[in-house]
Amino acid sequence: MNVMSNDLKTLIPDTQKFLRQEMKQFIGGEWVASSNSDSFSVIDPSSAEVLAQVPKGNAEDIDAAVQAANTAFNDPLWRDMPPANREKLMHRFADLIEGHAEELGQLEALDVGMPSFIGQHVEVGNVLDTLRYMAGWPTKINGRTMNIGEPMPEKRFFAYTCREPVGVVGAIVPWNVPLMIAMWKIAPALATGCTIVIKPSEVTPLATLRLAELAVDAGIPAGVINVVNGLGHEAGQALVEHPLVNKISFTGSAVTGKAINRTATETLKNVTLELGGKSPVILLDDANLDKAVQGISMGIFGNTGQVCVAGSRLYIQRGIFDKAVDRLTKEARSLKVGPGLHPETKIGPLVSEAHRDKVMGLIEAGVKAGGEVVTGGSQIDGPGYYVEPTVLINPPQSSQVVQEEIFGPVITAIPFDDIDEAAALANDTTYGLSSYVWSKDIQRVHQLVPKIRAGQVYVNSSPFPHPAMPMGGYRQSGIGRDLGEEAINHYTEHKSVVIGIN
Repeated sequence: MNVMSNDLKTLIPDTQKFLRQEMKQFIGGEWVASSNSDSFSVIDPSSAEVLAQVPKGNAEDIDAAVQAANTAFNDPLWRDMPPANREKLMHRFADLIEGHAEELGQLEALDVGMPSFIGQHVEVGNVLDTLRYMAGWPTKINGRTMNIGEPMPEKRFFAYTCREPVGVVGAIVPWNVPLMIAMWKIAPALATGCTIVIKPSEVTPLATLRLAELAVDAGIPAGVINVVNGLGHEAGQALVEHPLVNKISFTGSAVTGKAINRTATETLKNVTLELGGKSPVILLDDANLDKAVQGISMGIFGNTGQVCVAGSRLYIQRGIFDKAVDRLTKEARSLKVGPGLHPETKIGPLVSEAHRDKVMGLIEAGVKAGGEVVTGGSQIDGPGYYVEPTVLINPPQSSQVVQEEIFGPVITAIPFDDIDEAAALANDTTYGLSSYVWSKDIQRVHQLVPKIRAGQVYVNSSPFPHPAMPMGGYRQSGIGRDLGEEAINHYTEHKSVVIGIN
């Protein structure tokens, strides 16, 4: 099986113009040359061809960006801006993004490999929803008043609390849905009056750079949003260590998240970590099988499985195991694999050659451990980094393919007998990010949901982030939450004020 590469002639003029420009760091509202001449190549994963050269930033570049963010944070133009004006700016920013949705979607299709309709309608759609939801918060960040007459009843006090922006935020963004995750960090920063320095993945930096440029076009003051390209152990490390950074928000692997948490502890930074997942899908024997299979397929094969909440471990009640596997196999085989810009593509390439090789290694390990591939299991010949949608049945629960996050189009299927066994299997990993239950029996659903140790439980649904719902996990899936009111709390400090009035 062979697939074609992206046809760059189909790009709209705005996308072509952006790709032709010289890539720099975006600091203080301007394109700024890096402090050194080092760069790295951004690769189109559908063809393995170079899209752009991006500067490889270092600690000096990070310092310049943090200084710009700190200056903007303390500038009365941003610090004293009325909350209603921040709200208007955020809506203006959203309107500008919406006008560039096709361009941003194409950049994600080229950079990540996702189908452009996912980039434009799903990812940019969530960017808009998140920004507009968070735009409602600036006028609603309130404190409380309290009566504190004791322990000095002869004195009177006026006491209140208020919430203030945490300060300069360092955001480290992953490569799989970079535009969306960047906005999960930008939007609460804007809503609360913080400023931000973003270190995108060196693999997929393009759309985040364009987003920062659009922010300035929308009227957001220079220095409020900054982007520095670079490697994690250089630019990322410098961002976490910088003394003027008050908060770190990281989305990525558990290994890197733990290292960031250790480093951030040295300066006691506020930290939010949204880390890996190995999300279980529990399919009960009374479920609507047609809808379940469609939802399960979308939950694991969407964005080629490169999603932290991907439902990669399928537990099927034994009586319907063979039937469910057969239907899922047919669904997987029907998915069109190809480059992100092709209108018929449902499954794009994996993001890089190294990641493709990692996914293939885990499939092979699963077979060696005793699993059986019923469809897929191979990489696809030709340019680009493609792996067939893969269904692997009956690997041991303890095997690497079941326990480790694959981040690819690979699902394992294992039978179970009752809901207690299903819950035990679901919880048998170090992660606890998301989970899924398919059943028409509401009583069994309510019995099962409290048993699952995960930050999200979707019932009769494939995953979708909503800006009002907190996003995060239990155990090694992270600390804190993105999205929702919980994110606003993470970007603010609580201050208590006590005033003696006699």
